[in-house]
Amino acid sequence: MNLTQLIECSLQIAWEYLERSGELGEPREAGDFLLSSIENMVSHGERRRLMLSNKAIDQYRKFRSSKLAA
Repeated sequence: MNLTQLIECSLQIAWEYLERSGELGEPREAGDFLLSSIENMVSHGERRRLMLSNKAIDQYRKFRSSKLAA
């Protein structure tokens, strides 16, 4: 699996999970955030698909939580 496929697959896993759980929020914002998060982790050497998606989900939840609290 090349890096583009790794990013796409990880993004899809995170997106589908958040969508099923009702936590997705605004699609454009969610997509931008998840993609940025995953690309950042890949640029730092992470290559495990589920680790990328799970960490992106956790980061997105924190982002949404802080945004809703403000």
